[in-house]
Amino acid sequence: MNMIVSSAVLRISIVSPILLALIACSSAPVPAPTPESPNAGRYSISQDRAPTRILDPSSIPEVIPEPLNRTGAGNRSPYTVLGKSYRVLATEEGYFERGVASWYGEKFHGHKTSNGEVFDMFLASAAHKSLPIPSFLRVTNLDNNRSIVVRVNDRGPFHGDRVIDLSYAAAVKLGYADRGTARVQLESIVASGASRDRGVATTSSTQNETLRAISTASKYLQIGAFSELSTAREVSSRVEEITSLPVFIRSVNTSNNKILHRVRVGPISDSGQIQRVSQSVVAANLGSPYTVTE
Repeated sequence: MNMIVSSAVLRISIVSPILLALIACSSAPVPAPTPESPNAGRYSISQDRAPTRILDPSSIPEVIPEPLNRTGAGNRSPYTVLGKSYRVLATEEGYFERGVASWYGEKFHGHKTSNGEVFDMFLASAAHKSLPIPSFLRVTNLDNNRSIVVRVNDRGPFHGDRVIDLSYAAAVKLGYADRGTARVQLESIVASGASRDRGVATTSSTQNETLRAISTASKYLQIGAFSELSTAREVSSRVEEITSLPVFIRSVNTSNNKILHRVRVGPISDSGQIQRVSQSVVAANLGSPYTVTE
């Protein structure tokens, strides 16, 4: 009997350290997961770049300024980025500036802009620190005198001495996409009541001539661009409920083998009708539509 007890005690004394070690491991606290950055995983490309296919400047739709119905989206003031505070101008009227423009492309393509729209690098748009969103600008390349009208729908650029960040398409149109930056002149375009009958708004006779030249092209109201076809169809169905005009989806291939689905209304020849449909779309909380031509 004593021999049996002694043997049992010996086995327990050998096993106990192992059990204690297992118990200690199982009761050790599990480290909390490290919180991710709010933008972690947002962009699949680390460095911005141009699309792989060549973009024909003549294929880039012109932007025709129309009276706007702004919301608070993208217009919070002041706002802070990278520790620096910025204020949004009360109006774009009279804005004029010269400086350096950069461009942004594939990294941001298909992602939301500051006012909730989807950035399309093949359309003429821009990011600006202080102009109200949306607004319209005529941008002129001071090195070659080329100019284009862009729609401001995003915030930035927030580094260097750059005054504006244009979409890749706008940079192609201005002839500096291969260089990255250019010296530009920025002039605001305000769509006033006096210009509604013509469907355009200008700040100079040169702008008047240019915009009249494109006024004969087919005009469409772009409601939005979506990466998911189901979303585009849902928006299209809701727009059809508020207008009798044709509503359609135009799908385009992007450079990274993805498809972007653009919801559009038109063609529309009457600028007054464009304004009425725009107001209905905004009132239905379906976005901030803008006019494009083809």
